[in-house]
Amino acid sequence: MTDSTSPAGASVPSAIPAAPVAPEQKPLVSYETFAQLDLRVATVLEAREHPNANKLLLLKIQVGEVVKQIVAGIKAHYDPQSLVGTQIVVVNNLEPAMLRGEESQGMLLAASDANGLALVRPEKPLASGAKVK
Repeated sequence: MTDSTSPAGASVPSAIPAAPVAPEQKPLVSYETFAQLDLRVATVLEAREHPNANKLLLLKIQVGEVVKQIVAGIKAHYDPQSLVGTQIVVVNNLEPAMLRGEESQGMLLAASDANGLALVRPEKPLASGAKVK
């Protein structure tokens, strides 16, 4: 790695990109509040396009012994068939919601930046329903 000199005369490593602007800060939550979330590993059993929305997919997932449906806004980033058989992380105890006429019984976790969107997934296969700690 080579160093360059900044206008102020300080040595700055040239191979390290500038830090991105900090995202909008949300209020701090207590551990007790965070612990109320039931984060679980789920296996995608089926995936298909939402019949009434251009950006949504319907996923049938298995969380332990329970099969649920979630609605996810990931259609622009994932082919439905490529998701079948994969594992994702979900908020398992989110209140059900109707999204464009379809019930969603949880929410998958994903991250996004200028390069696109990526699902949060375990690095190796785990039992469906495994608790995320």
